[in-house]
Amino acid sequence: MINTIQRQWALILSVTLLLASAYAIYTHNMTPWLALPWVALILIGIVDLSQKEHAVRRNYPIIGNMRYLLEAIRPELRQYFFEGDHEELPFSRSERSMVYRRARNISAEKSFGTLDNLYSSKHEFISHSIMPVWVDPKALRVTIGGPDCLKPYSASLMNVSAMSFGSLSANAVMALGRGAKRGGFAVDTGEGGCSKYHLAGGNDVIWEIGSGYFGCRNEDGAFNKERFRLTATNIAISAILVKMSQGAKPGHGGILPSHKVSAEIAEARGVRQGEDCISPAAHSAFDGPLGLMGFIQQLRDLSGGKPVGFKLCIGRPSEAATLVKAMLHTGTYPDFIVIDGSEGGTGAAPEEFSDHLGMPMRDGLVLMHNLLRGAGIRDRIKIGCSGKIISGFDIIRALALGADYVNAARGFMFALGCIQSQSCGSNKCPTGVATQDPARQRALDVEDRSHRVENFHKNTLHSVAEILGAAGINSSDKLTAERIQKRVSDSKIVSYANLYPFLHHGELLEGHSAHTEYRELWANARHDSFN
Repeated sequence: MINTIQRQWALILSVTLLLASAYAIYTHNMTPWLALPWVALILIGIVDLSQKEHAVRRNYPIIGNMRYLLEAIRPELRQYFFEGDHEELPFSRSERSMVYRRARNISAEKSFGTLDNLYSSKHEFISHSIMPVWVDPKALRVTIGGPDCLKPYSASLMNVSAMSFGSLSANAVMALGRGAKRGGFAVDTGEGGCSKYHLAGGNDVIWEIGSGYFGCRNEDGAFNKERFRLTATNIAISAILVKMSQGAKPGHGGILPSHKVSAEIAEARGVRQGEDCISPAAHSAFDGPLGLMGFIQQLRDLSGGKPVGFKLCIGRPSEAATLVKAMLHTGTYPDFIVIDGSEGGTGAAPEEFSDHLGMPMRDGLVLMHNLLRGAGIRDRIKIGCSGKIISGFDIIRALALGADYVNAARGFMFALGCIQSQSCGSNKCPTGVATQDPARQRALDVEDRSHRVENFHKNTLHSVAEILGAAGINSSDKLTAERIQKRVSDSKIVSYANLYPFLHHGELLEGHSAHTEYRELWANARHDSFN
């Protein structure tokens, strides 16, 4: 009996207070509304006792609901009140604050010194020079387009990574486009097709073609050459990117839930409104490494000679070696390759895929850089990369490991106003960034946020230029792995050049590479099959 009273005290108290209120109403002619709160609580208690879904509510009527309420707002409580400045979930409060300040053109400088533990094994830094130089941020650009490309593209060192219309709202896409136009950088469409909103700002567009061939498909989902040609020859399209896999969910394909497939999205993608929009895990337009090279050449011809590349999150290193061997065998080379790290973001993915599939960006970047160098073709193919790149030092580190330029997604989302609520797939984004709800998107003012996008890009590249200058390096392509240092113990610091192996030009073709793992990897890879 005592145990029951302890568990159901809230319901017993509500009944007691209801009786007391009824007595007061009857004897003192008080308003009947006095009893309403207790009636409501008693009804909740009765429902809790009678339901069978939640044991906590059944054992603790009324008060047990607090457990589910607090659980529902736990992310917000942690984010705003209990999260440390350097806790990564997935971006720390310090990193988000840096983006917000740069997007608003507010100084991101710190007072009183660093909050980082410089003696932690995680600490990394770049070696500065006694003789610093000045670097023009506007000169931080890279030309994408190999010998077979008729229309090379001058890209910014930092661009907007793949985010589809559908995952992002129309207002978000337009704000990114306007900011990119003023800032002189490109926006990747994501695999959801090149929509009218991507083209509205007059900015440079990287059209990403995924396995669903959205925007260039037949009704059965097969690739349609003519539809591709009509869009690819648009003057706004600067380059074409074939998506092989995505970092956050490699080997899974893309999913856009039916409640987010509006009439506009259905039109942009060439699918039916109100149905789940699913892109397969694998492409149907080609098969195997040789097929991919043929598809790249086909897209280059159909687009009028624009740069064509592919994006992948590396899984099996042997498959990466196979791709490079297929290039050598066919004589067809992509103009650029984008390495997507498993730490990348997504609107929706199975938790196991995000946590346990795919190679992290730095490892994948070094692997591809070495394979291309070892095969003697690194100079004709540019490498981009993406995966939790948000600061100037993040960019510097990627360049030192072999990248020519970087892409960023979530950093630009923060510039748009994202608060990391992690509700991208629910269609209930609180800031209008990742939703198709017209009422919610109205909160995102396109013109205002486009300036923040431009500012974030400008101020981040200014940071890159200042870091390069402090290191005495006057060009981003002169940055090498020797300049990035990492603490590995309390008393030892090593450079990235000692942490990672780096191959010489043509080393794999000579057949006697000093790096055993690469020599064996190359020897066992075939040009015509991933198996």
